[in-house]
Amino acid sequence: MSSTAPPRTPPFDLTLEEMRQHRSAKWSRVPADVLPAWTAEMDVRTAPAIGEALRVAVERCDFGYAGAPDPVLDAFAGFARHAWDWDPAATPGRMRLFSDVGHGVTAVLRALTSPGDPVVLNPPVYLSFYPWLLGLGLEALEVPMLDVAAGGRLDLEGMERALASGARVVLLCSPHNPLGYVYPREDLAALAELALAHDAVVIADEIHAPLVHPGSPQHFVPWLTVSDAARQVGIALHSPSKAFNTAGLKLAVGITAVEGRWPQIRDESDWAPSILGQYAAVAAYTDGREWLDDVRGQLERRTAELVGLLAEHLPAVRYRPGTSSYLAWLDCRGLGLGEDPAATFLERGRVQLSPGPAFGAGGAGFARLNIGTSPELMTEAVRRMASSL
Repeated sequence: MSSTAPPRTPPFDLTLEEMRQHRSAKWSRVPADVLPAWTAEMDVRTAPAIGEALRVAVERCDFGYAGAPDPVLDAFAGFARHAWDWDPAATPGRMRLFSDVGHGVTAVLRALTSPGDPVVLNPPVYLSFYPWLLGLGLEALEVPMLDVAAGGRLDLEGMERALASGARVVLLCSPHNPLGYVYPREDLAALAELALAHDAVVIADEIHAPLVHPGSPQHFVPWLTVSDAARQVGIALHSPSKAFNTAGLKLAVGITAVEGRWPQIRDESDWAPSILGQYAAVAAYTDGREWLDDVRGQLERRTAELVGLLAEHLPAVRYRPGTSSYLAWLDCRGLGLGEDPAATFLERGRVQLSPGPAFGAGGAGFARLNIGTSPELMTEAVRRMASSL
């Protein structure tokens, strides 16, 4: 497209009435008078390529068990080469499919650990990590992020102490959810060296990687491209679910860089993806890139708009904008609402955010706001939060 062409229409134009008809968890699990801004789903029109692919599946009545993974793996490899100059398919046999990133992480952890083993986390971090570990009887060994008020930073000295204490698995969220922090290569390389020295495995949940903002000063670095050490110790998990808003279609890609790195995963049929997820993933990774560029640009603008809205309506809330995804980590301690300000926002303002304490150490007094929506609904969410005071 030429530089003089008009900008494409952003896909965040669903009306409130249209969204109220959704059966997704975000909209169907809240009362009609509550504005949902909690779970990580965007209020966005599906990429045209994905819609067309699903129409083809319906016309074919193709609703059986998932088929051969090769088309998905080839499509993801092409996307990775385009987005990050990374070829995860350089050696056959190192990629595989799961039904979603959570199932992939759980399957790998089950194969690598025994009940009671510690797994290193960097809170405040994706809230589902904790129930995943609990379900396997594993201990969450927390090494909190440093300088959260300034955007976040990995505590490498704390990571070294955790690994020296006997932990042999690190569950890394990269880019970081909820901070929207994109790790610099040098910090990832240092972590890889620590893991290699202590014979540990790093499981990198990279689900938000395609959503790094266009103007981010830090580019996303796939774990398996960081260094030789990272390739030796790493397992990475990707999915189109966050970037292309297809969480209900159930598909994730697992990647290793070393033959034999995949652990022996039991009951592999339990982790099979959806065949509709396969249709959607191929379409997203091959023909959805222009749509994704629109979304990334819009999310960057929404992040900047939130700064102004908070200054106007909630000046006591501190917010350091992230440079990835559509999740805002809000420091609400200045409001005097206790450990879980999201409870007050819901009860008094009828807007639902994710409760900060669920994200582990450092989450008390915080809340996570989903801004992957229209400017009007984000404004309404902030207005409702302010009204609760």
